[in-house]
Amino acid sequence: MQKSLSSIFGQSVDKLRTFIPGNGKKKARTYQRREVPRDQHNVSRSAISEPAKKVLSRLNKSGYEAYLVGGGVRDILLGQQPKDFDVATNATPEEVHDLFRNSRLIGRRFRIVHVVFGREVIEVTTFRGNTADADENSTDDDRKTNEHGLLLRDNVYGTQEEDALRRDFTVNALYYCIRDFTVIDFANGIEDLRNRQLRLIGDPETRYREDPVRMLRAIRFAAKLNFDIEPETEAPINELAPLLDHIPPARLFEEVLKLFSAGHGEITYDLITRYNLLAPLFPETARAIEAGEPDELIRQALRNTDARIAQGKSVTPYFLFAAMLWPALQREWQHRQENGESVQPALHGAIAKVIGRQVQATSIPKRFSGPMKEIWELQMRLPRRHGKRAFVTMGHPRFRAAYDFLLVREDCGEVKPGLGEWWTRFQRQNEHGQERMLSELSSGAPKKRRRRKPTKRPAP
Repeated sequence: MQKSLSSIFGQSVDKLRTFIPGNGKKKARTYQRREVPRDQHNVSRSAISEPAKKVLSRLNKSGYEAYLVGGGVRDILLGQQPKDFDVATNATPEEVHDLFRNSRLIGRRFRIVHVVFGREVIEVTTFRGNTADADENSTDDDRKTNEHGLLLRDNVYGTQEEDALRRDFTVNALYYCIRDFTVIDFANGIEDLRNRQLRLIGDPETRYREDPVRMLRAIRFAAKLNFDIEPETEAPINELAPLLDHIPPARLFEEVLKLFSAGHGEITYDLITRYNLLAPLFPETARAIEAGEPDELIRQALRNTDARIAQGKSVTPYFLFAAMLWPALQREWQHRQENGESVQPALHGAIAKVIGRQVQATSIPKRFSGPMKEIWELQMRLPRRHGKRAFVTMGHPRFRAAYDFLLVREDCGEVKPGLGEWWTRFQRQNEHGQERMLSELSSGAPKKRRRRKPTKRPAP
């Protein structure tokens, strides 16, 4: 970083204005608008992608206000490389869409614009207003909540100040102006960055009720940034965790992928367990663990996932869900066998029941649930290697994922050591070497006693 975060404080600012945002229930703390000049922060145009700069420049040249906002500014201030860049503007979504032929309007709850540059997508949002001050027509048409306080629609537009205080966390309410290179801080976000603290803007209970997914975002950012969750921000989470039951399963599926695919999976798992958020996301898994099923396989799978992400490798959602649901599957499978079902039918019945219940919490697209079933089913086939079985199993499209899952099971002590190492060597051998390994396997197996044919007695 060109300037440490601590060096920003104590400096004079060009403009300072105090205002108190409304949040629908109670007055929040008083915030000060700070403009930090270029020589007092480390955000540089060179750290911003070319597509993001094009969007900012075109909006500004067309007479609109436009700022880089949120995680992009936050991550650059922390000396990190942002994964994506978001833009906030006073232009309406339709006006933004008209400016960019390579854009599309999306969203019902919040209308936003995606400007597409090849693989990079710049998300452009219109400044959102202080909905508590919206007029009656706006409230009826553009802002709707359900009986739990959950926002169903929120398209009230406003000023930049109002937009900042409608954002979730103080560290995400930071704006970068590409025209004069200032960083604008509306909610003491830079101070919270310095203190490595995650704080909600406004009354935490109200903000969580408006959108319970903010509880998951708090966990995700705390794990990603290695921040503490500020006491008032964390206090309502345990009690309000069941509100996630009112979130559409498809949205929660996407949130689960964000939680566990960012390279901090094990820390994230610890946090969602601590704050009672596992049950809304994986209810059967939570019940199985509470009943005594171990969760070491989940932890080991997340450690492996974190290592893969650190190495730049991809992570498949079906492998992640296969691990997260494994304790639930084990419990149901065992229960069915104890009730008299044979092993194979019990497994198939357990798979159907566990997935059927899970999709009520988080949807699992068929392109993922199918491979997940195959990973589980192959765990029964991997120990059976005699004759041609090993070749048939290795030719299965999901063999590699099932093999990796087997290694996780060995690492956490669920399977006796040796089977995973055998499959590792078998894959490296040529055909002759594989035949030799199978021959050795057969020679070491106990021979079955042949049944003697009954001798025919001579007729009397």
